[in-house]
Amino acid sequence: MSANALFTPFELGDLTLSNRIVMAPLTRARAGEERLPNEIMAEYYAQRSSAGLIISEATTISEQANGWNESPGIYTDEMEERWKLITSSVHEKGGRIFLQLWHMGRASHSSFHNGELPVAPSAVRLNEDYIHTPTGKQPYEVPRALETDEIPGIVEDYRRAAERAQAAGFDGVEIHAANGYLIDQFLQSKTNHRTDQYGGSIENRYRFLDEVVEAVTSVWPSTRVGVRLSPNGSFNDMGSPDYREQFTYAAGQLNRYGLGYLHVLDGETFGVHGLGEPMTLEDFRKVFDGPLMGNGSYDRDSAARAIAEGRAELIAFGRKFISNPDLVERFRNGWPLNDDADMSVWYATTGAKGYTDFPTYRESRHEATAPAS
Repeated sequence: MSANALFTPFELGDLTLSNRIVMAPLTRARAGEERLPNEIMAEYYAQRSSAGLIISEATTISEQANGWNESPGIYTDEMEERWKLITSSVHEKGGRIFLQLWHMGRASHSSFHNGELPVAPSAVRLNEDYIHTPTGKQPYEVPRALETDEIPGIVEDYRRAAERAQAAGFDGVEIHAANGYLIDQFLQSKTNHRTDQYGGSIENRYRFLDEVVEAVTSVWPSTRVGVRLSPNGSFNDMGSPDYREQFTYAAGQLNRYGLGYLHVLDGETFGVHGLGEPMTLEDFRKVFDGPLMGNGSYDRDSAARAIAEGRAELIAFGRKFISNPDLVERFRNGWPLNDDADMSVWYATTGAKGYTDFPTYRESRHEATAPAS
């Protein structure tokens, strides 16, 4: 099938995206112990600025939200200022970039929090072997269940992070409500055993996400806000028997906001929980009228097909963007992709290796034809 559908412009509210190819959020751990955006991150994002839209790596909204070594934050003045390196680098290349707002919830460890337990909707341990922490591999802990009166403070952290993202020059924000992190933990019956207004029913489990969206859209126009969901995912020990009811309800309620897009992990990127038939973009199209962004196991042709057939307006690519900074050009010209199979190099160093040293196709061709010295 022709890939032309990928290269048509798209009007995301008042933003014009040059194509339908989105760089998915990719946690790359290059921000150092202080979690500060830096020059090499600016280079990395600028290399990939031909994407119609870049969604930044997951970025924590507070100290409490942390739980991944050397991931960036957006909760101090210095972090806000340093993000301007990235946004200006992308804009200089004609790109667009949203910041993904993140709270890890139970997928964290006390060593990130001066000995205090990570927080979650309920005291339900993440059933995986270990987590990488500042002191090495550690077993996951039983998190502390949030008190009801603590939750508005976290909602406010999202609102303040949205303000800082605006001040830092981002074009919009994406709310990370997927992959077993805090908002997803509230949504799913597997991890939410609360008996207050934030648990016990599909409607109550959605309440926290609704309050976060309300807060963030008080800062940004709704068309500059996206939400990411993972209805089929097993990553971070997720998957609930009532996933269809929960995510259908959530998408229908989000439809009221006129969001820029709903970002759905509809493939097998992080594994499928196997509790029933996977939810598809068609399921979400029935209850969500706005733009849909598909994500997971797409290649050029399947992405073009999804757009041409009206199942999605945008398709996000992750691993392919890691190893192909010029992914858009490779897709456009039918050029072969760099190999993305060697994940060991992605986090091999805190520098360029496995990060900014992947060659473009033209660079590869030049190196292959250069005369020996």
